[in-house]
Formats: sequence, C-alpha cells, structure tokens
Amino acid sequence: MPSSEIDVIRARLAAHPRPVDLAARRARIDGLGAGYLLPPDVVVEPVDAHGVPAEWTSTPAASGGRVLLFLHGGGYVSGSLTSHRHMVAQAGREAGARTLALDYQLAPEHPFPAALEDALSGYRFLLDAGIAPTQIALSGESAGGGLALATVLSSREAGLPLPGCLWLSSPWTDLALTGASLETKAAVDPLLSRAYLAELAGLYLNGADARVALVSPIYADLAGLPPMLIQVGSAETLLDDAVRLAAAAGAVDVSVHLAIWPHMIHAWHLFYQEVSDGQRSLAEAGAFIRAHLDGA
Repeated sequence: MPSSEIDVIRARLAAHPRPVDLAARRARIDGLGAGYLLPPDVVVEPVDAHGVPAEWTSTPAASGGRVLLFLHGGGYVSGSLTSHRHMVAQAGREAGARTLALDYQLAPEHPFPAALEDALSGYRFLLDAGIAPTQIALSGESAGGGLALATVLSSREAGLPLPGCLWLSSPWTDLALTGASLETKAAVDPLLSRAYLAELAGLYLNGADARVALVSPIYADLAGLPPMLIQVGSAETLLDDAVRLAAAAGAVDVSVHLAIWPHMIHAWHLFYQEVSDGQRSLAEAGAFIRAHLDGA
C-alpha cells in the first residue's frame, strides 16, 4: 500500500532530524537525493544559463524541442542540482522532454529577489536559444513552485511570451503563512511546521513584504496564466497553499488541475524510486506536460 511505503520514508526522516546549522541542513537535503542512482541512459550536461549554473538532463524519451524548466525546493535556503537530479530526470522521461534545472542563488546569502532574477534569466536563456515558449513547461517544487509562478508573473510584466504550461508540486505560495492547514496538518507533516516556515520566510524576505505577489503568488492577479497542474499531498501543512491557489486561478478562468494525493508528505516525488505514488505522480505530471505542449 502507498501509505506503508511513505511510512518507511517517514521513519527515515524521523531518524535523521533536521540539523540547526544551515550548512548541515543543506547537506541533509542534498543527501536525500544523492542516495538515489541515476539510470544509465540519463545524460547530464552542465550549462551556463545566462550566468546561472544549470544542468541539462535527457533520456532517449526526449523528443523535439520540448523542455521542462525546473526550480528545486528547499525553502529558498537549501536544495540544489544534486538534491533533485534523479527526480528531475525521471520527470523529463515521463514528459518526453529535456530538462533544464537551475542552481539559483539561495538565502540568506542572496535573499529576494536574487532567486527570482536567476529563474527569469534561466527562462530567457531558453527563449534566446530558440526554444518555442509553447514547448516549455515551467515547473517547481515547494519554494520552487512559488518561484515558478513568480517567474511567469515577472515574464508577463516584462512582456515575454509565457510558457506552455505550469507543473507545481507541493507549492509554497503564501509566505505570510495564513493557510489553515498549517495547523490542521501540523501533526501529520514530518517536514514542515509553521515555525520552520516562518524562519525560512524571514531569511528569504530580508524585510520584504510577505504579501507581495512576486514573493507570495497567492496574492497575485493570475488571469491569463498558462494551464497548470498542482500536485499536493494530503499530509502537508502546505495543503491550503495548493488548494487556495487552484481556487484563485480557476476563479479568473485559468485552466487548473488540482491533484491531492492521499497520505503523501511534502515533496514525496523525491522518493519515487521507493514510493509507488511518487512514480505515479511523476507519470501524471508527464502526461499533463505532453498534452499541453504537444497540443500547443
């Protein structure tokens, strides 16, 4: 059963609690991904994306000009190419796309808007390389999900063509922390608490207003955004960030598919090699991306 598979991950996380030291926290999340091997048919190629360290991955399933641009999670203070490489490669396989993952700058050394500027540079890199915007899926997990939305909003402000679709997994969209699930799911979420999220928000914001749309896209005018797939686990304190985002986008006629995965914890896609619902959720994302990019 999926719930028993995720319980194995819960036990592992409980046995290795989050350290206090920031460097140790970063090493911990990198370790979560580094423990999974890449399949031998995955090709990895480092690249400079307009000044942002980045990484292409591809598999034999990649076809045409389809590209999945991915922004990792980690609360804006951790996460890297290393932590998410295995999952990004699998997402690309499912989508039949090359993937470009960005190693954007992290807080507190580089607070808002550094990550957003890097993400926008990465998107411009693809456009300047001749990738049709209708063949780009912009995606992100957790903080990366909020960052992906902010990147689309920034692109709209800059007059850039928008990507073909958005895939957001466990997105953090409200740094003001007003979602009710921060309390109602506190007992079942093994990764994110209100106190920890408040700490992360403070490091990233560095004095900025938490309700600014480019920080917390839940407060943005979402009209005209591309179709989006939002995936979230039922055991997440960020559940309401996803549900309220879907409602806000749908209310202004954005095409939205909200998928709430029972029993799943925050960022369960990372564990797809051990959790069958992780594999299935990546397949769902891949099918969504194929449908929207191929139909463009």
